[in-house]
Order: sequence, then C-alpha cells, then structure tokens
Amino acid sequence: MNQADLVAELAPTGVLRAAINLGNFLLVTDKAANGDPVGVSPDMAAEVARRLGVPVQYAPMATPGEIADTAGKKIWDIGNIGAEPTRAETIDFSAAYAEIQSTYMVRGDSPIQQIADVDKPGIRIAVSARSAYDLWLDRNIKQAELFRAEGIEASFALFEDQKLDVLAGLRPRLTDDVQRIPGARILDGQFSAVQQAIGTTKGNSLAAAFLREFVEETKASGFVGKLIEKHGVVGRLSVAPPA
Repeated sequence: MNQADLVAELAPTGVLRAAINLGNFLLVTDKAANGDPVGVSPDMAAEVARRLGVPVQYAPMATPGEIADTAGKKIWDIGNIGAEPTRAETIDFSAAYAEIQSTYMVRGDSPIQQIADVDKPGIRIAVSARSAYDLWLDRNIKQAELFRAEGIEASFALFEDQKLDVLAGLRPRLTDDVQRIPGARILDGQFSAVQQAIGTTKGNSLAAAFLREFVEETKASGFVGKLIEKHGVVGRLSVAPPA
C-alpha cells in the first residue's frame, strides 16, 4: 500500500479529522485541558494518525447519529462509532475493536424476567435514539413499542417519567442506572453487542483496507487491551474477537 496515496485519501487536508462520539461514556472517559476528548476512542484515532505521519484533529459529536449524518460531507476522515448495517450504507467500517453488551432494565415489580419476555404486545421500551442498539431494536423488535429520547440520560428520564416497561441500554451504564431506582433489575444476557469500529467514507478503498488491517493488528498486539486498562474500563469494555 503506497503511503502517499493512503494519506491523500484518508487525510486529504494533511490532518486526520477524527469524529468522536461523546455520548459513549466507555470510549470517552474525560476531557483534556485543551478540550480534546480523552479515552479509548480518541487514543485509537491518535494511533491511526501517528501511523499515517499526520496530526490528529478531533471532531467531537454528541451522538453517533450526528457522525453517521455527516458521512461524506468532508467534516471528518474517520468516524469512531458502532458498526451497524444502516450506517454501513454510507460508511465503510473496520471489524470491531471493542464490544459492549446491550441489555434491558426493568422495575422490581415487573413481570418481565428474561430478554425473551420483552418483545410482546403492550411492552414499551425506552431507548436512546439512533444508538447502535436502537438500530438493532428497530430491525428486530416486532411486537413491543420503542420510545426514543435524545441521548442515554434522556432515555432514562423517559423511562421514569412515562413509567415505561423497559429501559434498553449498554450493560455498564445500566449497572449505574439500576441503583437509581429501588428494586430495579437488569435482565441476564444480552440482546446484542455494540461493535465499536472505525469507519471512513464509502468508496475510500485504500483507507478502508488500511483501517481493517490496523484494527486487527491493534487487537492482536494487545494495544486495544492496554487502552482499556489505561482508561479504567476493564470489565465494562471488551476487546473484540478477531474478524
């Protein structure tokens, strides 16, 4: 792979512009003094830039939907979000470098005991709009009804304020939320696992091939695992298996 051609395609301005989803609290865990995001996701982007030999410039966005919406608009060169079939219509994704379980929380007096009980008529599910797990639910929920809010905290508020039956979310976040409602329970298992990946605009063939190789190498070498340790998310964020 010719390095000059790769840089011309992946960082055409001479700087790698990396879109970072601030809404994922496992991948962005802090903010630097200069305002830059800190965490596994920004560090993965910085390593891509280092290997290209260019500076990194972060493009922080509040939700993954914002990143998906701006694909191909020359706002960012790589986007670090969950890989999903809907998003793959405009973004070429690597395989996942990390995974996060998605599951449900219910109130203590809920008759719902297992994940299979959720997709039933009359069940109302609160979810963060256009999150990777919302996109999965939109494709797979057939009988229950989805109620969407803008962001994770807003989905919790919706669940509480409207007394909905189920809150869908990332298991690590739900382990915090469950303590906010006396008697609440998190269901065993998962309905999906969010596949955190690196994407580039569809059609960037050199860039897509490079990012696929980069992700597989950083998983195999232990680089991703070390980032998970560095940012204190061991047990909440897992290194994804080889593609």
